[in-house]
Amino acid sequence: MRIFVLSGQSNMAGRGGVHHGCWDGLVLPECAPDPSILRLSAALQWEEAREPLHANIDTTKTCGVGPGMAFARAALPSEGNPGVGVGLVPCAVGGTAIREWARGEELYEQMMCRARTAAGYGEIEAVLWYQGESDAESDAAAAAYRKNVERLIANVRADLGMPQLPFIQVALASGNERNLEKVRSAQFSVDLPNVVTVDAMGLALNEDNLHLTTMSQVKLGKMLAEACIRNFLTATYNGEKSLPLDVSLSSIVITTVEMLILS
Repeated sequence: MRIFVLSGQSNMAGRGGVHHGCWDGLVLPECAPDPSILRLSAALQWEEAREPLHANIDTTKTCGVGPGMAFARAALPSEGNPGVGVGLVPCAVGGTAIREWARGEELYEQMMCRARTAAGYGEIEAVLWYQGESDAESDAAAAAYRKNVERLIANVRADLGMPQLPFIQVALASGNERNLEKVRSAQFSVDLPNVVTVDAMGLALNEDNLHLTTMSQVKLGKMLAEACIRNFLTATYNGEKSLPLDVSLSSIVITTVEMLILS
């Protein structure tokens, strides 16, 4: 099983289709359940994945559609090898700043526990990270964002014993305008191997002007899958072990415009 850790804050947890605290229940075909896609539940049990993927994981507010299911369906082996499925490990929690994901903090340790449990059933292929809106609320947090996200990546790799573990981060689509570009600049400036960025800027937002719509989450999931397949997974998708590449972030950015060209 190909395992992917999904972490960050509310746009990773998913607020697509959530209006006035209620989810509309709309599940597009790209997010429909598939028996080859599992999720690790809050009780650390594998179950068929379905929206909302972060139900009972992000309990801060109502969850809706995130990028995880669309990512998983797009990342499934194209030749349908029944022995190769996707295991999703949802860990995101809305409203969290990156300091809350520091080693030793509750959220970080929960993520590590869930990742280690999942690793007993397959190989962790990548961490998908969408976070930073909370840090855009503070001048100091925005200024320190690059240092903090690089430390997070280094800590996760060290604690999982996977020094080349791929990270696919999402550059913010929204946030406090005062510091939004500062955080985005920090995200694009991360200088670590096997880190790539998918740019969410330009994707449509809910009426709150902060969270991605359901359709935007589908698009983002496909963009994340494209980035993952292009940079980190074998081209054959024949069930063999994937082969991560040594990729520099500075040269790899998947944008919404590029995704439209690819689709």
